[in-house]
Amino acid sequence: MYYIYMLRCKDNSIYTGITVNLENRMKEHFSKDKNGAKYTKSHSAKNIECVWKTQNKSLASKLEYHIKKLKKVQKEDLILKNNLEQLLGEKIDYNNYKLINKKYCKF
Repeated sequence: MYYIYMLRCKDNSIYTGITVNLENRMKEHFSKDKNGAKYTKSHSAKNIECVWKTQNKSLASKLEYHIKKLKKVQKEDLILKNNLEQLLGEKIDYNNYKLINKKYCKF
């Protein structure tokens, strides 16, 4: 299982990434671990905004790529409305991704 996630940073920027171990990856981001992303080390992750899961790395990478290409206002809209179909429906098969309730993510 692969996870695609969006983090809100303290400067209100949004970081998007993928992982196979969500709990460990979040610990790396939030603790500024040496294995964490360079971006979240300098921008300080504040909270998890969205997490989707999918079956393989190819699908995860495809969603991550397209989210990163969105404008900030579109990313905010995606966080607020979970409208993958509306924003990216012509670029991805949104049925390959399942939104995970972030309340169940304990970090």
